[in-house]
Amino acid sequence: MMFQSEIMATATEIASGSGTPIVTPTPVPIQNHVHVPINHGEKPEKFNGTEFKRWQQKMLFYLTTLNLARFLHEEAPALKEGESDRQVVAAVDAWKHSDFLCRNYILNGLDNMLYNVYSPLKTAKELWDSLEKKYKTEDAGTKKFVVGKFLDFVMVDSQTVISQVQSFQIILHDIHSEGMSLNESFQVAALVEKLPPAWKDFKNYFKHKRKEMTMDELNVRLRIEEDNRKSEKRNGKNPIESKANVVEQVHKPHNKKRKFTGNDPKQGDSSKKFKGKCYNCGKTRHRASD
Repeated sequence: MMFQSEIMATATEIASGSGTPIVTPTPVPIQNHVHVPINHGEKPEKFNGTEFKRWQQKMLFYLTTLNLARFLHEEAPALKEGESDRQVVAAVDAWKHSDFLCRNYILNGLDNMLYNVYSPLKTAKELWDSLEKKYKTEDAGTKKFVVGKFLDFVMVDSQTVISQVQSFQIILHDIHSEGMSLNESFQVAALVEKLPPAWKDFKNYFKHKRKEMTMDELNVRLRIEEDNRKSEKRNGKNPIESKANVVEQVHKPHNKKRKFTGNDPKQGDSSKKFKGKCYNCGKTRHRASD
């Protein structure tokens, strides 16, 4: 316990045989009552007419931390003529006070020009609905813009595939944020189709695979294949000739496929020919044939 001051209380006692007064200090504690402010959510930046959806989500969270979010959707209660019940009158007054706070929190989240435009609105619900009607309609064009980015996205050989995959995934996230859902099989197929020209063999291989694959699995295989291509390029080999790390070989006369086992002397020692990673298991010195 903290002591802000000490009050010296003097107790005088006569010691036996000496007559000497003994002064005993007695500390008296004074408690400090510290007011701890309630930590609400961070107040969103002022809305200036752009990025309405993001501002709206931040403002909704802020009002939720203040227990005022319900006033965005509630109609103002009305007192019956001649209402004399004190509890009913008090409840209506309390609602109007909370709605007043909610409305002004929203108005204070607008820049000065928009504040002047929307300040005449009487309730938080009217204000919120008016903003939605105005700016959500304008955001509808964003969906068309995002879809256009998705359709126009093409990978090029001059950049790494992994960096371009990340850009493609950002577009997919934007599509999801706009309320448009794409199942994972479609996303995987679209990503394979958008691989650059140098990945033609790899792309054709995956287009003919029967086994379904997730986006995470495809990302792993793309990363391994890109590492293999970099390794082969450093060793002086043409990465395009890697045939997408596929080891199925075709006999032209019979058009039959057989898998490389590593024991056929005609095929040579694979460990000398290939030193990259298998895109299936990640191990080195062999190719995958799944």
